[in-house]
Amino acid sequence: MVQVLGSGAYLVNGVEIIPDDEQAGVVLKAKTGREISKESARKGTIAYGILEEHNTSGNMDKLRIKFDKLTSHDITFVGIIQTARASGLTKFPIPYVLTNCHNSLCAVGGTINEDDHMFGLTCAKKYGGVYVPPHQAVIHQFAREMLAGGGRMILGSDSHTRYGALGTMAMGEGGPELVKQLLSQTYDINMPGIVGVYLTGEPKKGVGPQDVALAIIGEVFASGYVKNKVMEFVGPGVASLSADFRIGIDVMTTETTCLSSIWKTDETIKEFYEIHGRSEEYKELNPADVAYYDGMITIDLGTIEPMIAMPFHPSNTYTIAELNANLMDILNDVEKKAAVSLDGAVPYTLKDKVRNGRFMVDQGIIAGCAGGGFENICAAADIMKGSYIGSDEFTLSVYPASMPVYMELIKNGCAATLLETGAVLKTAFCGPCFGAGDTPANNAFSIRHSTRNFPNREGSKLQSGQIASVALMDARSIAATAANKGVLTPATEFDGTIGKYKYHFDANIYKNRVFDSQGVADPSVEIHFGPNIKDWPAMEALPENLVLQVVSEIHDPVTTTDELIPSGETSSYRSNPLGLAEFTLSRKDPAYVGLAKEIQKAEKERVQGGHPCQALPYLKEVMGTIKEQFAEVNHTNTGFGSTIFAVKPGDGSAREQAASCQKVLGGWANIANEYATKRYRSNLINWGMLPFLIPEGELPFTNKDFLFFPGIRSAVEEKAEEITGYTVKSGSMKAFTVRLGDLTDEERQIILDGCLINYNRVK
Repeated sequence: MVQVLGSGAYLVNGVEIIPDDEQAGVVLKAKTGREISKESARKGTIAYGILEEHNTSGNMDKLRIKFDKLTSHDITFVGIIQTARASGLTKFPIPYVLTNCHNSLCAVGGTINEDDHMFGLTCAKKYGGVYVPPHQAVIHQFAREMLAGGGRMILGSDSHTRYGALGTMAMGEGGPELVKQLLSQTYDINMPGIVGVYLTGEPKKGVGPQDVALAIIGEVFASGYVKNKVMEFVGPGVASLSADFRIGIDVMTTETTCLSSIWKTDETIKEFYEIHGRSEEYKELNPADVAYYDGMITIDLGTIEPMIAMPFHPSNTYTIAELNANLMDILNDVEKKAAVSLDGAVPYTLKDKVRNGRFMVDQGIIAGCAGGGFENICAAADIMKGSYIGSDEFTLSVYPASMPVYMELIKNGCAATLLETGAVLKTAFCGPCFGAGDTPANNAFSIRHSTRNFPNREGSKLQSGQIASVALMDARSIAATAANKGVLTPATEFDGTIGKYKYHFDANIYKNRVFDSQGVADPSVEIHFGPNIKDWPAMEALPENLVLQVVSEIHDPVTTTDELIPSGETSSYRSNPLGLAEFTLSRKDPAYVGLAKEIQKAEKERVQGGHPCQALPYLKEVMGTIKEQFAEVNHTNTGFGSTIFAVKPGDGSAREQAASCQKVLGGWANIANEYATKRYRSNLINWGMLPFLIPEGELPFTNKDFLFFPGIRSAVEEKAEEITGYTVKSGSMKAFTVRLGDLTDEERQIILDGCLINYNRVK
């Protein structure tokens, strides 16, 4: 199905792969008639050309990128704009689209959701942006329809910002990276590796884009093969895929932990732009006659089978046929993995879903940027036509990704076909992806064509003793399962016809409802502030020394951003930094907030001119032990706060609050064996937190221990490769070392200043 090459590779004329081995030079010369250097061939990728056009540094090893456009949704745009305003924003310098697809149904907190929306609308008017009202489109569908362009680059404050299938390199990052763009600063990264994804063949009937995506994720996630790299889709198999199919694969590349994606483009993509009235945005993109890739994934599309990603990660993949044939063995394995993820907090079993030898599902969802596309829903309608989901537990909800898609489904009859089966059609909303819509019953099992299936992401509350499970599947197999009244069924068992429907885009929907300033700012507009929209609290510069208490210790193989700051109903509080911070790690470590706020008392006392030991008398013993070896240390040159340890934190969402919530509770650092994603590490840095790395193995500290980092400010300034810390315990100090990893000069200064807001104020 999916094969991974153990080395880099050259691609010749877009169709022939030559592994980077000792014979590569000879083979290349025989094929091309000339000497080919790896350095020159690296420049032949599509990705290299786009990055070069957007790089302002003049150095292709150290990139300083300026994006063409920005996009955010209502969980993130308030914090981004508030941060930019605090740093001197007067006008959006490039197109910035504010969508409202996340907090449109969270029924908590009274007016706070609509207050956020009105904040967005008034800011779009004041600063010259675009405002997409609730229910009109999910963030990424609007971007595909109205923003993407060949050879362009788009930055979004959502991790699934992926428009590579349309020839646009897009990246999802935390809010501070968008703030930098709003302030005409740059996105600074080392030149990423480029991994080729070489497609051949064509998918069989019943196989959809999610099946291909899950097969890729299952193959590469654990090894980190594409981590922080760009995936470039090439090969003759691309031509066999429709635009919607390519888009469905592309959006899920985020779950591989890659940095971005790009595809070769052709007449199919040209037609996509023509349908959407933007033919001028099409650009044909192909690799050069010889292009070098740092890795190569090959996929024979014809061998892909309907897939399922079992709880609780998109990489926990099996074919549906494999699961059905080995139910008890696989369910036992899933339950063992779940025990690690859930820390034994609640009883968990899936074996009770097996009835008469078949696996029974309680709920189906087709939704959002991954599942809510036109072709997915049309295929589901064809598979379900004439069937009924029944009147028992099983339910099916379908969320078209935009109103134009919804309208076309009504016009072509697919909406009526689905409604007749007992399915429910809803408006464009991302809730089923992050726990704010269609929460199943306790112990229920939901199959979803959405992006993630992390614990509790479907809306259950572990701290209340609840658990439900989500498995990821393609819309086609969800429809086949629904037609079978909840019996898990691959769509390849459907023996009817899956049609090809012509799509017609009605631009009037957006023309009549979306506010577009056309880039013209109106400074006279007053911003709408609801009572929940709060400014960021003041943050201090990094002191010379730090005393940190470890307030959470997490040994899961991977810690997601959902575990660091829960999604779902808490999203309504994302415009209130202190209010939201109360939920930090609430599902993973409920004691965290109390412990962090307790040690924060010492820093607050210090900042106000008092003595930390007056706020927390037990610090006298800690400071006494430190002073035995470091006599110059005192409360005037030493800060106090908290840190957490996690093996590999930051998988999943781009939302900055996974870091900012720790910061506003007094967090100064994370300590990890590695960081799951570049975007989480960037969020830590932009909020002035030290992204410490510590070698794998037994830790030199445990939860609630105090750690002392002497001269930490100087170490950051002087670019120290290793930093010595001390565990302060029982009257003694034990040394250990940590690293900060690669940091740009700007990132170092942000940490020194305390956060990006302070950095821009000083600047």
